Amino acid sequence: MYTLFFRLFFSRMDPEDAHHLAFRWIRRAARVPVLRTFAAAVLAPRHEELRTEALGLRMHGPFGLAAGFDKNAVGIDGLAMLGFDHVEIGTVTGEPQPGNPRRRLFRLVTDRALINRMGFNNEGSRAVAARLASREPVFRTVVGVNIGKTKAVPEEEAVADYVKSAERLAPHADYLVVNVSSPNTPGLRNLQATEALRPLLSAVREAADRAVPARRVPLLVKIAPDLADEDVDAVADLAVDLGLDGIIATNTTIAREGLGLRSAARLTRETGGLSGAPLKERSLEVLRRLYARVGDRITLVGVGGVESAEDAWQRILAGATLVQGYSAFVYQGPFWARSVHRGLAARLRQSPYATLADAVGADVRKTA
Repeated sequence: MYTLFFRLFFSRMDPEDAHHLAFRWIRRAARVPVLRTFAAAVLAPRHEELRTEALGLRMHGPFGLAAGFDKNAVGIDGLAMLGFDHVEIGTVTGEPQPGNPRRRLFRLVTDRALINRMGFNNEGSRAVAARLASREPVFRTVVGVNIGKTKAVPEEEAVADYVKSAERLAPHADYLVVNVSSPNTPGLRNLQATEALRPLLSAVREAADRAVPARRVPLLVKIAPDLADEDVDAVADLAVDLGLDGIIATNTTIAREGLGLRSAARLTRETGGLSGAPLKERSLEVLRRLYARVGDRITLVGVGGVESAEDAWQRILAGATLVQGYSAFVYQGPFWARSVHRGLAARLRQSPYATLADAVGADVRKTA
């Protein structure tokens, strides 16, 4: 049904306008008690065997919504109502910014992919922190907060900009993510180099600890799929050395060649980050490489090209304790999370593993 609705309605709209419209409907549904209870019962049934512990947190399952959908923390309950076990908001920057000029979001329908050059459009860390502080949750879900660099801030002042966001947002975050991998903020990916990343992550860790002395807020870093293998290894080693809690692999890619893209050339020539199905192989490769390097010492989050329960299961076998998606949500609609959960539960029952935790990294360990 949703596929037909998408083809007849959403596909004829500008992608960003369609996003705002769909998200308004989700938020409105979550504000109506009877409707949200019914929707959650249908869309978010719980599977006891999928219960997950990660980052010191208990979750209904391993499957969450990646950053980018809810940039300003305005619809967390609506997204939990749809069945996401955790919701990562953001990317949030130190100061508010409008992002890049429109048009900045493109659908590659035949490739089941998106290209975006949104540019971290958000209301800024002060406004988002105030919204999170005043939130009265309807549904229990884990909330991650993804922070990035304000575009106007020069690279040499990036650390202070991240620290400002961390101090404001850490008190309201179940976990915190340092995003140094978006291709849409000039100079941002330079921060993935370990000589720049070490002081940045150390400063954010200290800022989170100052802001929340009563508990340790888990800290993760999100990396790009375009890193060379040796750079992936270097980030993995740095994460272990710093006592980081996790790595999210991966963000969008700037690559186009060799991805088998079938969409019109005018779309594939658009600048920005490519997400969705074409990213599947590389994100899985990066995940396997990370797990082979770090094992169970830190939590890995698999994202990039996740469309189905099988994709999520492959991420778990490759070393991911948590799995995220986004682009497939656009194409598959509100029943997507339910489908992933059902499929994961079925695969676990048919597997030799007693729990999801037992399955994490199993394929990599076999080949070690």
